[in-house]
Amino acid sequence: MTNESGSRTALPAGWQRHVLKDLCSFQVGPAIKGEERTDVGQGVRLVLPRDVVHQRVTPSQDIKVTSAKARTLDKYRLAEGDVLVVRTGTVGRCALVAGEQDGWLYHANLIRLRLAESDQHLAAYLVGYLSAGVAQSWIHRRSSGAVIPSLSARELGDLPVLVPPADEQRAIGETLAALDEQVRVHTEIARAAGEYRGLLADLLMAGALPAGP
Repeated sequence: MTNESGSRTALPAGWQRHVLKDLCSFQVGPAIKGEERTDVGQGVRLVLPRDVVHQRVTPSQDIKVTSAKARTLDKYRLAEGDVLVVRTGTVGRCALVAGEQDGWLYHANLIRLRLAESDQHLAAYLVGYLSAGVAQSWIHRRSSGAVIPSLSARELGDLPVLVPPADEQRAIGETLAALDEQVRVHTEIARAAGEYRGLLADLLMAGALPAGP
């Protein structure tokens, strides 16, 4: 962190300064042709950029990579505790990979971050850090200026990261994850209410339902 004069401010006891590439490795997703995807039969689930919602992987469609193609993409398999970051378009959205997504594949417009040693608390903290205002501003400054915003793995690796002690990592990660879940639930309620409102309006306007109590 820096103060208004541009000099660094002191960190709380036990906190450390890093850049993101000190903490994890980076792997951009593979290029997968249209004919190598399927939405029927067997295959390996594919995470698309639009599936990265509220710091979670939330598949919008059952899109798979064909089994034949998937066998050539082992180094792109996801594991629990990985972090996905959108690198083109709506740059900077991120998600923590959960256990049920273990073994899935991910789109070429996503970057996979993987810690050198598995650490669920640090991974959850990184998702919180990446989605916070300071990190998002840093990412957007470096991805703006093009017709389609984009961010390379090399650029993302230079992101400054403040890392607290392990117990604070856990507390911060859990707090933000709980808030993300509340946002997700309320978003789903709003979506369902919108759909119900549209259906109800159609029935009322057609005289299929009586108005009033």
